[in-house]
Amino acid sequence: MKNNFFFKNNLTNIYERSTHESPVSSQILYGEKFKILSKDKGWLKIKTSFDRYIGFIRDEDYTDEHKPTHKIFNLRANIFNKQKNKTKYFLPFASKILIIQENKKFAEYEKNKWIEKKNIKKIDHIEKNYLKILKLFLRTKYVWGGKTYKGIDCSAILQLLYCYNNKFYPRDTKEQIKYSRKNAKRKNFKKGDIIFWKGHVAICINSKKLIHAYGPEKKVLIMPIAETIERIERTAKLKVKKVSSIKY
Repeated sequence: MKNNFFFKNNLTNIYERSTHESPVSSQILYGEKFKILSKDKGWLKIKTSFDRYIGFIRDEDYTDEHKPTHKIFNLRANIFNKQKNKTKYFLPFASKILIIQENKKFAEYEKNKWIEKKNIKKIDHIEKNYLKILKLFLRTKYVWGGKTYKGIDCSAILQLLYCYNNKFYPRDTKEQIKYSRKNAKRKNFKKGDIIFWKGHVAICINSKKLIHAYGPEKKVLIMPIAETIERIERTAKLKVKKVSSIKY
């Protein structure tokens, strides 16, 4: 029995249990591949194919046929109707779409649903300048389990760097720490360093500053590295657990 499906709505929450009252553990984006583990009362228990993440979504908005040709390279891309008027809907960063026709400015990915071509890249595009991706999310609000323009958590930003570039990376900080190559703990950091604490992660944009989705500030922001390390140790009683680096 075929068991590969693709999510076909803009985005939705992945819940820990089959109820909207359950905590949100992550999100699934347009074009994301998954397997169905079970069905029950309008809910699907799924395992995402990219990172093997297990949780529950509503039993709707998916297909067993999807061959993406492009992906979204913007924090959020406006969806336009057949008259090329903006709707109130968006596709989030890293959504994977199949272009069915295009003109000079727009590309159609579903019937009467169009995206501006400036917001898309070919599916095999690799963005080597990861700061471009990180800075897309500046000032996005902090939301536990989020990974879109509507809200994002610290581990999702790191995972999306890899996801966009078609490379595996775990979803949760606990698993990211295990997966990442370990470097010696040090006081002198450099661009591309990943700093892990228990339950938190940040990425260095240079030797002095980092970017992270920081719960106490309720948003994605850039902060001094030394100040952040001191603040987390003082307020959360957490020391740096591991230092790794971005590799893809």
